[in-house]
Amino acid sequence: MKKIILTIICFAFATVGFSQKMMTRSGEIKFDATVSGAMDPVVAVSKTVSSILVSNTGELRINGLVKSFKFKSPLMEEHYNENYMESDKFPNTSFSGKVVGYDGKSGSYDVEGDLTIHGVTNKVKTKMTVTAGAKTSIAGAFVIKLIDYKLEVPAMAKKTLAETAKITIKLELENK
Repeated sequence: MKKIILTIICFAFATVGFSQKMMTRSGEIKFDATVSGAMDPVVAVSKTVSSILVSNTGELRINGLVKSFKFKSPLMEEHYNENYMESDKFPNTSFSGKVVGYDGKSGSYDVEGDLTIHGVTNKVKTKMTVTAGAKTSIAGAFVIKLIDYKLEVPAMAKKTLAETAKITIKLELENK
């Protein structure tokens, strides 16, 4: 009986040991809420995004600091942080979900989970491209409605700031 229990425990620990995590701390998220034809693009990029992919389950976590997004215009960056994102009150943005059906191979996969922006969490789903190798790349985009995250577009900004935003993600993960 002791041998059976010991065998089960060893098997359980061995299975946990094969859980392969891949991660990065230098992923990129691009936020684009530019109205078509606007003179000033409302585009920001963060290149300090952290992410973990558990390759045997497809579990994916992405975290970014709101203040790490950089705009072309310092004034636009200030408005983004103080007036819209309230980055002192809501310092982080995150995605917690799964690369559905991920089997360690390159391909196009459905990605679904919870996207949290401005303290509001919503379910999202999109297609992303995964390129597997020594480093695994994940690239894709979500299109969100700002109002769904309690981000309102003031009347005076409607010529520049769209009511939707495209959030483009580029991750290059390494084994850890």
